[in-house]
Amino acid sequence: MTQVTFEDLVAEHRRELLVHCYRLLGSVTDAEDVLQEVLLAAWRGLDGFEGRASPRSWLYRIATNRCLNALRDRGRRIPAEPRPPFQPPEPSRRTHATWLQPYPDVLLPDTDPGPEARYTTREAIELAFVAALQRLTPRQAAALVLCDVLGYPPGAVAPMLDTTPAAVKGLLQRARGAIERHREPTRAAAPAAGSAQERRLVDRFAEAFTGGDIDTVVGLLTDEAWLAMPPAPHEYRGPAAIASFLRASAAWRAGQGLRLRLRPTRMNGQPAFASQLVGTAFERPGGLMVLTPAGDRLHAMTMFLHDV
Repeated sequence: MTQVTFEDLVAEHRRELLVHCYRLLGSVTDAEDVLQEVLLAAWRGLDGFEGRASPRSWLYRIATNRCLNALRDRGRRIPAEPRPPFQPPEPSRRTHATWLQPYPDVLLPDTDPGPEARYTTREAIELAFVAALQRLTPRQAAALVLCDVLGYPPGAVAPMLDTTPAAVKGLLQRARGAIERHREPTRAAAPAAGSAQERRLVDRFAEAFTGGDIDTVVGLLTDEAWLAMPPAPHEYRGPAAIASFLRASAAWRAGQGLRLRLRPTRMNGQPAFASQLVGTAFERPGGLMVLTPAGDRLHAMTMFLHDV
């Protein structure tokens, strides 16, 4: 196999390998680092690739094991907890996956899951699903992603994890049980991406949020809505708790003479905004906000904070 052929193979699978690493690690930064290790390991091991598996499966085996090695050797890279510029209300709870990062839609692969996949392409990249994976043991998460997201049967996953099909089935059973225990209440289906229904909801939210109309924002939330703010561990559950945080944040901005500017984007298959804090003579990044629609309301807001 020539270098050109290898480069063609890498180009074909790079995006799906990156999102695979992201699902297991929860961090785009870590996924990009591990992907470089994967490509180097694949290049060095090219002579030993005898074609017994497809190139895609061979690369997934390398990527999965490099992710497992990273988690074993380095653990999770826990970011420092940011210090808020105002006193936030007491959170409903503290989340564990403070390393979670959003994944830009422009980097998503254009691939379909296998016939045995249990998750749709959209479900398998949503923030809630990636966060749920972080609760599993690394090998459970790997088995779940390989079987239920990518559609590989346990017999094909076994050599990827250097184990037996029976062991894969055991990992898969425990992973599914853990995911089910932490599953959120059933919510209305999200509107189609880019649809008029989604645009109306997102536009109403943006207008109210930038205008400091907290009552309207809260009116757009489901009864089970939640707000999270990685890398801060604070998490607010329910409209009342979310409103208390949003009012404290809006009061701080008003006291500083700051206003918000939102630029629409998409992250994790969901509508999102890049925010700017605008003052009289400056503006600076305020973070990324990812919305989780449910019908004509919002089920979640995830604010990925910049230092402010």
